[in-house]
Amino acid sequence: MFKFNREELKDKIHACWIGKNMGGTIGGPYEHAHDMLDIQGFSTKKGEPLPNDDLDLQLVWLTAVEQHGPYQLNAEILSEYWLIMIPPSWSEYGVAKANLRRGFAPPISGEVDNAWGKLSNGAWIRSEIWACLAPGYSGIARKYAFYDANVDHGVSEGTIAEVFTATMQSEAFVHSDIRTIIDIALANIPAESRVAKAVKLVIDCYEKGVDYRKVRELLVEQSADIGMFEAPANIGFVVIGLLYGEGDFKKSIIYTVNCGDDTDCTAGTVGATLGILKGTAGIPADWKEYLGDDINTICINGHVNRRIPKTCTELTERVLDLIPVMLAANKENTLMTTGRCEWPEDRLMHGDKFCWFGNEAPHSPLLKTPLFDIPPYSYDFSNPAYLYGRASFEREPILGEGESIDLNIEWIIDYCSASCEIKVFAPEGLVADYQKNMFIHGTHKTNFHIKFTAEKRLAARNDIVIAIYCVDHVKPTFIPLMIAGK
Repeated sequence: MFKFNREELKDKIHACWIGKNMGGTIGGPYEHAHDMLDIQGFSTKKGEPLPNDDLDLQLVWLTAVEQHGPYQLNAEILSEYWLIMIPPSWSEYGVAKANLRRGFAPPISGEVDNAWGKLSNGAWIRSEIWACLAPGYSGIARKYAFYDANVDHGVSEGTIAEVFTATMQSEAFVHSDIRTIIDIALANIPAESRVAKAVKLVIDCYEKGVDYRKVRELLVEQSADIGMFEAPANIGFVVIGLLYGEGDFKKSIIYTVNCGDDTDCTAGTVGATLGILKGTAGIPADWKEYLGDDINTICINGHVNRRIPKTCTELTERVLDLIPVMLAANKENTLMTTGRCEWPEDRLMHGDKFCWFGNEAPHSPLLKTPLFDIPPYSYDFSNPAYLYGRASFEREPILGEGESIDLNIEWIIDYCSASCEIKVFAPEGLVADYQKNMFIHGTHKTNFHIKFTAEKRLAARNDIVIAIYCVDHVKPTFIPLMIAGK
């Protein structure tokens, strides 16, 4: 059980949002800088924090959690909020929204026609909301960060980057040492990923006493093949700020912005992370007074979402109200206390490694698939009462006339095994070859294959429904899919 001291968490969460606003405002004017900089602090008007999509999208996710609750929140629900509440369509945001409108659900929406964008920075810049909703429970934070990033980054370096920052920031509620939270976050992403290699490069150079300016050059060289404005190098700049800044708020943000590139994102993440680590006492009084508490937005449809927090204080209070609900949805109880926050020894057993499948998790302990082993062209589905599974295409589900594609379904039934009838409903010209009846085991996963063939030129959008009728159950389970035509 988590002993929950509201005032203690309030100070850290408020400092997180102040730090996010502060880093984004200081770094904002220098975004896209290709060379080393030499900034000293604010260059904007006093009392006017710059609007920033880094924070805006998190205000939308707050609304999603408030309206739907964490029990049902998943990537598909977040994708609907993208289409309804977030007008901008730049970079990977635009690609993902176009894919969603085509009928591609996450994570496919972040994969198709998105080779450059899915490596970029749009996901890891919005991880604080998940860390603050699951303080100290980094497994839970990782799970929702994974959902979040799936929409516009698929299963890619951009998604790995958000899992890294969400883990680091969630752990900052428990640990006071910067290196410790970086090491924990690094241990929870694929070791061979480009993000991990960038983080390791910075750690190695820091331990050897290499000047941070030289480390910045090495990161740029390491990412030369994918270019600027991508997640690996910019995560490296974040780690430069955290390590070389050595806990000093001003020094950390200035070093980070001086590295250039996506400066509002990198500095905002450093400011938010240090805010959680050190609380409001760690934020310099003159910078805090200069910026103020307001939140200015730029990319939220205010006609649809009328409950946008106007200040960091309001945002903090609303997040605090949701923490017990978020933890309860992930099998952890909370107890209000006037003493210090206390986390149970098994806190890391809640979240991404030990959670139920279905609407509340992107993978299942029954299916035994770690986050980053999930196929990029897949859908999770469930009938929460009894059936859980994942449908995975072998490649991008786009077919020309005469072409075929295989779909693999792995599923399991709770409680007992069952005989099932399968029916595939597909548009004319798209033929499905599959077994009509099968037995699904209740003790281990069962695989099922469908081959789809385009016998003629297909329409741009071809919606498919797979219906699974199980004996002795009231309702069938429906798996909605989409195959695009060339």
